[in-house]
Amino acid sequence: MEITVLSTGGTIASTGGDDGKTPTKGGEDLIDAVPGLGELASFTVQQVASVSGFDVTWERATALRAAARRAADESDGIVVTHGTDTMAESAYLLDLTTDLDVPVAFTGAQRPFDQVGTDGPPNLLGAVRTVTHDRVDSGTYLVFDDEVHAARDVVKSHTSALSTFRSPERGPVGEFTPEGLRLFREPRSYAAATASVDEVAAEIPLLTSGLGVDGDALRRVVGLADGPAVDGVVVAGTGLGNTTGAVCRAIAAVREAGVPVVIASRCHEGATAPLYGGDGGGTTLEEFGVLWAGDLPAWKARIKLAVALAVGDGGVDEAFFERGLWEPER
Repeated sequence: MEITVLSTGGTIASTGGDDGKTPTKGGEDLIDAVPGLGELASFTVQQVASVSGFDVTWERATALRAAARRAADESDGIVVTHGTDTMAESAYLLDLTTDLDVPVAFTGAQRPFDQVGTDGPPNLLGAVRTVTHDRVDSGTYLVFDDEVHAARDVVKSHTSALSTFRSPERGPVGEFTPEGLRLFREPRSYAAATASVDEVAAEIPLLTSGLGVDGDALRRVVGLADGPAVDGVVVAGTGLGNTTGAVCRAIAAVREAGVPVVIASRCHEGATAPLYGGDGGGTTLEEFGVLWAGDLPAWKARIKLAVALAVGDGGVDEAFFERGLWEPER
């Protein structure tokens, strides 16, 4: 089989220096660090970027999506090496904006390339084993610590643990055992909506509500005095998707200015629901015409809003945004 490795940097490619760990290794170095990997497939390597996961921009994500589209025409599968900080977002963005005929597996490491016990080689091996498996012929996944997660569901849950990635409420698509890949769900894309868009580059700040949070910061970020300075806003509310009264009033002003607002939850599991009334309650926010993130975490709701804005060509395509949020395909 022919596999394309798209290398973007991240901890998996990082080594130490006077200023801390930074990506210094290329995709070829990563492949060479895994004994016997060449027995599974032939590899073509493309260095798309060399940055840490926390510095992936819209432009870099666009370059990665373009590289994946090209690679899909020439390969049987694609592996993306990526920093863990935003890996789940990049995987979800690719899943939302491409419909490739080959499987894509994102992977990386929690421990740098030059650290004893680095998890990069086994994770890379797992990603290759995933995209070369006879049951996996499409979809975008995140493969880490012997688990295969759907791009739509996976989140980073721990700052440093090797088992950092999990899929709340749904669990992984499969796991690697001594007998091979054990599947729990059908291996495919679980993004209920996809859109082929060339550019996704929206300015969407994310605000978290909590005890005593004021609405002035939201008003300043949106820049209402001089006209909206953003394309949309995502608010990580408390519980089912509620905010302080002050944030609620700021949201009313933002919506009056025509800026789309998505309400997500700070909670790690469960979906949003407009249940409570009063200042900051979900039913009050509902009256302002906010969008609800369902069970998407705020940072993934931000990704989907950006794509919905690109699909809407000047305005948010609400039907695209809402598809799959409440009854995601299992």
